[in-house]
Amino acid sequence: MESTDLTPSEFDQAWKNEVFGDLSEKDQAFLNRVLAWVEPYLKNKELFTQEPAIHHVKGTLRVLSLLEMDATTMAAALLSTITLTLGEDSTLEDSQFKTKVMDDFGAELFELVEGAQALIRIGTVAFLAHQPSAEQEKLQQEMLRKMLLAMAADLRIVLIRLAARLQTLRWYAESKLPCPAELASQTSNIYAPLANRLGIWQIKWEMEDLSLRFLKPDVYREIAVKLEATRKQREELVNNFLDTLRKALEEQHIKADTAGRAKHIYSIYNKMRNKSLAFEDLYDLLAIRIIVNNERDCYTALSMVHSHWTPVMEEFDDYIARPKPNGYRSLHTVVKDEAGHIFEVQIRTKQMHQFAEYGMAAHWRYKEAGAKGGSVSASSLYDRQISWMRQLLSWRKEVGITEQAEKNQTVPIADIERKKDALQKEKEKLIQTKPAQGKPDRIYVMTPQARLLELPEGSTPVDFAYLLHTDLGHRCRGAKVDGQLVSLNTPLKTGQTVEIIAAKSGGPSRDWLNPQLAYLRSPRAKAKVRLWFNAIELQIRINAGQEQVEKELQRLGKTSVNLEHLASKLGFAQPEDLYVAVAKDEFSLRQIANAFIEQEPEPEEKTFLPRQSAATSATITGKSGVLVVGVDSLMTQLARCCHPAPPDKIGGFVTRGRGVSIHRINCPSFKVLQQKEPDRIIEVNWGETDETVYPVNIFITSVDRNGLLRDISETFAKMKLNVVGVNTQSKESNAYLNFTVEIRDGEQLNKALASIREVQGVLDARRV
Repeated sequence: MESTDLTPSEFDQAWKNEVFGDLSEKDQAFLNRVLAWVEPYLKNKELFTQEPAIHHVKGTLRVLSLLEMDATTMAAALLSTITLTLGEDSTLEDSQFKTKVMDDFGAELFELVEGAQALIRIGTVAFLAHQPSAEQEKLQQEMLRKMLLAMAADLRIVLIRLAARLQTLRWYAESKLPCPAELASQTSNIYAPLANRLGIWQIKWEMEDLSLRFLKPDVYREIAVKLEATRKQREELVNNFLDTLRKALEEQHIKADTAGRAKHIYSIYNKMRNKSLAFEDLYDLLAIRIIVNNERDCYTALSMVHSHWTPVMEEFDDYIARPKPNGYRSLHTVVKDEAGHIFEVQIRTKQMHQFAEYGMAAHWRYKEAGAKGGSVSASSLYDRQISWMRQLLSWRKEVGITEQAEKNQTVPIADIERKKDALQKEKEKLIQTKPAQGKPDRIYVMTPQARLLELPEGSTPVDFAYLLHTDLGHRCRGAKVDGQLVSLNTPLKTGQTVEIIAAKSGGPSRDWLNPQLAYLRSPRAKAKVRLWFNAIELQIRINAGQEQVEKELQRLGKTSVNLEHLASKLGFAQPEDLYVAVAKDEFSLRQIANAFIEQEPEPEEKTFLPRQSAATSATITGKSGVLVVGVDSLMTQLARCCHPAPPDKIGGFVTRGRGVSIHRINCPSFKVLQQKEPDRIIEVNWGETDETVYPVNIFITSVDRNGLLRDISETFAKMKLNVVGVNTQSKESNAYLNFTVEIRDGEQLNKALASIREVQGVLDARRV
């Protein structure tokens, strides 16, 4: 650990040379000015991890320098560390700090510091949160990763947070202090995958190893012992392999980019756990990658590798000839050297590598998607931003290499100038291809308990309440966003904490459904509110219908009647259906009196006043055209609940004193009668029906306009169909029409429906 004894300057020159050595003189002067300003506020200060603030800053900037970050990013990392100590320093308030940054260092640096502060706050809240289940925790972790990226308008903000978190883990490893399990777990589950998605492998690997070291020290130690070599020794094995490989490729005149790495301990542990393998069964502890120009060179390089090292043939996979389902293509093989060390070798072309790194088969996708593999779409703005960020990192590293070559004069000046011109064009192209930020399609907000919720962009506190619980949405009366009272139609933003103020009882307001007032954005919330008011309207109709039915029963002196039996007798599944039909004037109260008449029935009342039918009507004459199997001269009547007509499949129900009631087989009322009194169900069939017509209900939905009813009536008249009832209703610029029409058979009905659908403005026409 570094000494924390105060010196004339904690940021000594040796450290500055190490971290800022590759920067221009102008950038170094700028950073020195920032260092001079922050040093007094960091002296003798400790973070919540007990790490001295000066020590934390030095380590964080070392990590950023390895990433080839610019001076502005490093300055933002310095200033964001001050924000962690503001509560301890009464000489510098938050508002004073922000004013100072804006006035002295500019708007760009101010925005970076603001963004870093926001990510620190979100990370702290998430650190203190407790997730109820493993499945819920995984969902919350993914949301947090997306929220961190969504909040970071600039990639550098995320990199600052990653570097700071890595330095915190290094501090715990150096100081031997116990690292909180929550911090290590959060790093492994959120920050390491975030680094993985951005392609910052060196940070990802170290974060995962250190997290495993703190969370499972016994497992970490066991794997480290079994490796029988330090990381440095393993890296030497990789370097020796690469030296031999490059020479062999040159001899074969194959131009190739080669790279290798020693598999880190966490990756070994993860593979053993996920695939239930013993340590001895792992074949890719040391990994080599060869990138060539074409497929022919892929197979030539494969042959050369197998000739120099001993292949493990059962571990060979040709994903070029047989690509993976996600489109990934590469050659995978495993070889042994003379000492028995095992290496995994991947061989692919530049196009294959580009697709694997930035396309649908990107490494982070199939590593994190699990069973989904590459089935996740790569077309979302979120994924395109990640791909763009990773390419930007690669460009910055190339720039750093070129500037270093120019400084050391290790490459001819002409070559350096050509390289700089190419990089400048690449930068311009990269900037032009940056995914448009626009408005995000999703936002991520938190409850006071740090539970993350995903909502459509533009959602309000009411949407938030309904997503938590339907009852909470109904009772929502106010909201606090980040501790401040706001109106219920305030659009929420990513990263905000929302608290709902709810009444003990009550329901939603009709204003919430008014699109101009913008109380609701989520389709789910809108549906919940509509269901509430539909249920209220239904209950009002039930109450109104029940009142009318009870008055009619009182008039008839039948107050002690069984209402369920009465509803069933009238063709309804339950009393509530009868009440609704009465309230909507779809059922005449006078038919209730007929239900109590046991003698020979009189002709039934009609729901609507009919015109005189041109043909013989089954409704008027009682001649239904139905034959009762095994019985002659038995009176039949068509049920009004379902209006059966040929060629519907039908069934009969023997009523008391009214003959056989004919229902459609799928009629809900008939199904209830089948369950209650199966012995009264009889088999019936359609007879000769050439001269008989049957009333059917046709329901039409249309755009409301002048002349609509006339046009539909003319359509019926052209087809010589008799309309015996009409009921219309207009609502929200739409017209809803219910016609009772007499038809001879199903073919005539289908032709009628087809003709009606062609009428101007008609949206739908169907039989009900």
